[in-house]
Amino acid sequence: MKFTAHISEMDERTWNQFVLAQSPWAFFQSYEWGETQLQEKAKVARWEFLLDNRKIAQAQTILVKARRGTFLHVRHGPVVTQEFVNDQQVWRQLLEFLAMEAKKANAWFCRIGPLLTDTSETQQLFANLGLRPAPIHAMDAEYTWVLRLHETEEVILANMRKTTRYLIRQAEKQGVVIQTNQKIEDFLKLYQETAERQRFVPHRGIAAEFAEFSRRGEAELLVAYHSSQPLAAALLLYFGKQAIYHHGASVASKVPASYLLQWEAIKKAKKRGLAWYNFWGIAPEDKPDHPWQGITLFKKGFGGELRSFVHAHDLAISPLYRVSAAIEAVRKRLKHY
Repeated sequence: MKFTAHISEMDERTWNQFVLAQSPWAFFQSYEWGETQLQEKAKVARWEFLLDNRKIAQAQTILVKARRGTFLHVRHGPVVTQEFVNDQQVWRQLLEFLAMEAKKANAWFCRIGPLLTDTSETQQLFANLGLRPAPIHAMDAEYTWVLRLHETEEVILANMRKTTRYLIRQAEKQGVVIQTNQKIEDFLKLYQETAERQRFVPHRGIAAEFAEFSRRGEAELLVAYHSSQPLAAALLLYFGKQAIYHHGASVASKVPASYLLQWEAIKKAKKRGLAWYNFWGIAPEDKPDHPWQGITLFKKGFGGELRSFVHAHDLAISPLYRVSAAIEAVRKRLKHY
């Protein structure tokens, strides 16, 4: 069995239809995310893989040029049809193709992150293919907290942690107001303050992300105000049947504005007829010192369930991969991920 690979000429709708049908959580394989990266001057390619003129896989690749090394990144992909998702021969050909593309770009390695259920069978499949778990932490919502939206608002509220419900009511009593804001600059100012206070490296490209998704009606910026002062903000993105809490920001305050903010975001997602509210990444349960433990406790308070996907894996292309892997491993250990 031998398939062929082509640069995709599909329009946005057709590309996303395949992604959502085969891997509905694969946000980073969305056409919109690729367009966001193009705004940031990244080298993006969209590939489709055909077997007997039938599409069996797609992959949106991004060439990353970092100080720790150049690599070809397939975030949340490749996306493979359910018929072939466990087919070792198909995966071997996909990796051979991606390795060839990585070599053309002088990349040190190729990193893939298909959102497959984290099972021993999947881990064995990747091991058989010569892949190794990426030394970086689970940064792409491989370990994520999601809330079903099929219940009524009353039931969703009742299923929350008692403390969470109380703090939502307290924010309402204290006069917190949630408003939609189209000024991404206001969010970025609050976000920078949050990064400095919590000592994390802020994401780049948030403005481009907001612009790209907003023009499709797939983004909302919610801000919580108290006495006309912004206390918290949430950048929501919509893809398929999910609303994604992709970025958040807040100031240190005794007013529980963030709780009411999330509740309003959940209600907005429900009114849009979506099936899921995706709180994005959380800390693994077996890592009590993980820097995300605080936000994890906050997210879980709203009720929901865990979605655990197999960790990203690397295919070494150059001996220099060892340098990049060592740097990432040290950073992970120092930051307690």
